[in-house]
Amino acid sequence: MFRFFLLLTMASAACRAADSLEVRLNSPMDYQVVQRQSAAAGKLIVAGTIVAEGGEHTDALQARILGKSAVGEDLPAQWQPLAFDPRVTQFRGILTVPAGGWYRLEVRAVRSGAAIATVVVEHVGIGEIFVVAGQSNAANYGETRHTNRTGRVAAFDGVKWQPAADPMPGAGGKKGSFMPQFGDAMADRFHVPIGLAALAVGSTSVREWLPATIAFHKLPPLTRNVVTVGAGEWASTGKLFDTMTARMNELGDHGFRAVLWHQGESDAGQKDAQRTLPGALYRQYLETIIRDSRRKIGWAAPWFVAQATYHNASDTGSGDIRDAQKAVCADGFALAGPDTDTLTHAMREKHGAGVHLSAEGLKAHASLWVDKVSPWLEKQVK
Repeated sequence: MFRFFLLLTMASAACRAADSLEVRLNSPMDYQVVQRQSAAAGKLIVAGTIVAEGGEHTDALQARILGKSAVGEDLPAQWQPLAFDPRVTQFRGILTVPAGGWYRLEVRAVRSGAAIATVVVEHVGIGEIFVVAGQSNAANYGETRHTNRTGRVAAFDGVKWQPAADPMPGAGGKKGSFMPQFGDAMADRFHVPIGLAALAVGSTSVREWLPATIAFHKLPPLTRNVVTVGAGEWASTGKLFDTMTARMNELGDHGFRAVLWHQGESDAGQKDAQRTLPGALYRQYLETIIRDSRRKIGWAAPWFVAQATYHNASDTGSGDIRDAQKAVCADGFALAGPDTDTLTHAMREKHGAGVHLSAEGLKAHASLWVDKVSPWLEKQVK
């Protein structure tokens, strides 16, 4: 009896010893999408901390990825070594992983050939990421909410990843958007998970998205992101620009495929003509935003610029701002996005009377973006 009690006590102590060493991951997160570098693969950062108590130690760290790739092949189940030094609690390794997902990531600490601690991330994807910025029709102001039907579209709000569903985290508004449906269509077409970083803020002028300290002499319709710097002279606070570029940097170097910019309504045809922005200035300001954002993140991220100036059924577009949006693309600063001023009548909320999109309009908006982005992306991943 005493011997049995002794063995039981020793077994319990062994369990406590094993439990006193823990592997914690800060990368990747659950539902995280990593931008692939080629059609075939991407680089997955596996990083975290080993937390040990009571002198516990490990001899090695190992990782493996389980699941089927985008071409339907099972990934090898072999364990791969991660960079590790027992004198340092933090670790960081890079694994080359085939495009596809969701994958299951397992990381384990090994001592004397046996696993003593394991951590699992159930959903990891190697696919395509898009940053979505602008104003309300690029945010959550659509008439109906949607969620992604494929289960392979995720949203990043700057802190965590989660399945994409309206209202999309990170963007303004509490209703629906085009993004889950856009993500579904892209996932179906390219057979990889799609990540979306939503940033758009309703009713914002291009002036509000400028970096701080760039002065302008025409006040935008709303002034929540504006500071007075002189008599008849204002500047952006830089808040929106800084938030956008910080989100881009959080995704990493070349960590997303492109920016989808949909904005212009708050610069075109304002009731107070003094707050309407001339097309030449719109072009100048948007080119400044694109150029300075690239400088801030350290690489020339592609931008798609939509034509977006629609207000209502009696004001369906501003030729001046539309020409400016075209010119930004003609200048080589951006690629041509969809012309969403074509979404009229039943495509708009309140039976066609509103500026925001109806359920039918959100579906059409997503399709317009797919039609512009997909042919270009196919060339990038050949």
